[in-house]
Amino acid sequence: MAKDGEADAKHELCVLKFGSSVLEREADYRTAAQEVYRHVRDGEKIVAVVSALAGETDFLLDQARLVGGEAPDGLVARVARVGELRSAALMALALRRMGVRACALDPHEMGLVAKGDPLDSDLCDLDAASVLAKFDDHEVIVVPGFTAGHEEHGVVTLGRGGTDLSAVFFAARLGSRRVRLLKDVDGVYAEDPAKNPRAERYGAMDYEAAAQASSGLIQPKAIQAAAVEDIVVEIAAIGHHEATVIANVAPRKEVPLEWPPLRVALLGCGSVGAGVLSYLEQRPDLFRVNPVLVRRPHEHESEGGAAFTADLDEALAGEVDLVIELLGGAEYPADIMCAALRRGSHVVTANKAAVARHYDALHACAEAGQASLSYSAAVGGGTPVLETIDRLRPAGIAGIEGVMNGTANFLLSRLGEGWSFADAVAKAQELGFAEADPAADVDGHDAADKLSLLVRRAFGFAIPPGRIFKQSLSEIGPVEAQAALARGEVLKQVGRCRLQPDGSIKAEVRIESLPGRHVLAGARNEENRFVIVDLDGRRHEVCGKGAGRWPSAAAVFADVMDLQRRLARAAGTPAQAEVAMLRMSA
Repeated sequence: MAKDGEADAKHELCVLKFGSSVLEREADYRTAAQEVYRHVRDGEKIVAVVSALAGETDFLLDQARLVGGEAPDGLVARVARVGELRSAALMALALRRMGVRACALDPHEMGLVAKGDPLDSDLCDLDAASVLAKFDDHEVIVVPGFTAGHEEHGVVTLGRGGTDLSAVFFAARLGSRRVRLLKDVDGVYAEDPAKNPRAERYGAMDYEAAAQASSGLIQPKAIQAAAVEDIVVEIAAIGHHEATVIANVAPRKEVPLEWPPLRVALLGCGSVGAGVLSYLEQRPDLFRVNPVLVRRPHEHESEGGAAFTADLDEALAGEVDLVIELLGGAEYPADIMCAALRRGSHVVTANKAAVARHYDALHACAEAGQASLSYSAAVGGGTPVLETIDRLRPAGIAGIEGVMNGTANFLLSRLGEGWSFADAVAKAQELGFAEADPAADVDGHDAADKLSLLVRRAFGFAIPPGRIFKQSLSEIGPVEAQAALARGEVLKQVGRCRLQPDGSIKAEVRIESLPGRHVLAGARNEENRFVIVDLDGRRHEVCGKGAGRWPSAAAVFADVMDLQRRLARAAGTPAQAEVAMLRMSA
């Protein structure tokens, strides 16, 4: 993610807490990781505080009693905390699989200390500097809730709901005013919505009202700590834009709007498409999926029982709200997307070639149909470079450089090891890094497509991929690659675009010999790295996995969820808009 220097670790820091109500089984870590990725795309640094999986703490407490009888509380705490320690590591693994730079920290690594009863302690200290330092190389720090170190007992727990308290404490000590508690409900209700579907939900409420109305939902000690530290607490559900905001505000209630699931057409179910389908099937409350378009339906199956078809009309049947295009090629997919956009269906795609080569036509169709076109995964896969450009563009961008093709990374690395070019290509094809015809990667066409989209996004200029100079990897052999290594350098395929003094844009894709310490030199295999230079000369680094099922599927699904929230928000009430403004001010 963007690294703006020393102050960046403290900028836009948000604490997210995932309780046992949303972490019920191992598959839920993927859903929770997607929620974290949403905030990473928005440029936030994240501390993710996690509970144990549902029922695990009760199991551990029962186990402690079974084995130890009336054991000392200090020993019971050592058993009870195990679920949170394991959960933090699993969450970090789920994030890393998606390409997010995440790490997990145990309490002793953070100087996290509590005082009081071993099974109901209160947090009192944290080595904030050591935690913030981790943001130099990570976007997300995952920490276990509910537990901490203790001077006398060694380790303690924080009582029922203690992960809520952990989240508020981390926000206070790390300089963030915002905590988002992810629950199995989208806010605090005046009465049980399961019994009364028209129950009113609090859009906002003060700390005293929250303490009275949220019994059993939020730990009382966490509310008290938030009031003392003036921390804004949001009670929300994963994937929903609505939330109850707890702060120094007057209570406000409203009846939530019912928002019907979006009807989705998924075109293509290869590696990335299968990942996107699994995300869609985990949210039947938000999406209804048409039969999925594939070439050979009989070869496909899904966890959720989705149907498959080779008929485009069947895949697009009905009033489709959203078309997710994940087909190969450029011309045919572009025709499908243009038709969908003209009909008013929103489109999400990862197809860099189709968007780069038919940019104007696609956007004209989107405007005509009053629909949106999103393509974050088309550039950088799971690397949120387009979102970073969107944030930096108002202040002005001077240039962008990036290593944006994983196959080129792989080939150049093998050449450096002495492989012949032909052998390196054959190995890349064997491993699935390169297509049967590797020309798009080898000759720079893939990088040029991406660079064309970066120029559009950063500068508003139209430079078609065909007009971008491209140097082919076939011009490079093992002698050149090994000579660079001997100099302490490394060969990389680098795409660059720069604002020229006359206001024009120069764009090119070249094979460059970079110093080993250069940020782009560190990109390995499917990793992408970008450096965006603003008009003040500040360099903003963006790193992530540029290919693979889960990084690319995460980026596609993040576009889908952004659309879902945007549509729901547009249909919201004035009170919800006020709550959104309060949240932004935190």
